[in-house]
Amino acid sequence: QLQAFGGGLVQPGGSLRLSCAASGLNFRLFTAAWFRQAPGKDREFVAGIAGTGGESHYTDSVKGRFTISRDNVRRRVFLQMDGLNPEESARYYCSVRGGAITTLQSDYAYWGRGTQVTVSS
Repeated sequence: QLQAFGGGLVQPGGSLRLSCAASGLNFRLFTAAWFRQAPGKDREFVAGIAGTGGESHYTDSVKGRFTISRDNVRRRVFLQMDGLNPEESARYYCSVRGGAITTLQSDYAYWGRGTQVTVSS
């Protein structure tokens, strides 16, 4: 089970830190990722991190602004988001898979319900 939290309303240029708590699985064996979905749009990959935390991957639009990290002892994955813009308003989902990082949502077997991020002045 995955539960994401930390979303909210933030002004353009602001920051948020999302967290996702995992239970019921050997978390360190799973790649974790964040996706987002805005109304009327497809769900898109944002960032992913390998089980060991030694490898990460970001979609181009967030490179240099977002940072994904994980704490395998606490079974959590985080997404630090800086420099947010209104186009990034979406519901953010955490997910895990038992393989390498991929950007395809169909590759991820487990999903949380997501947390809403709204960027607006």
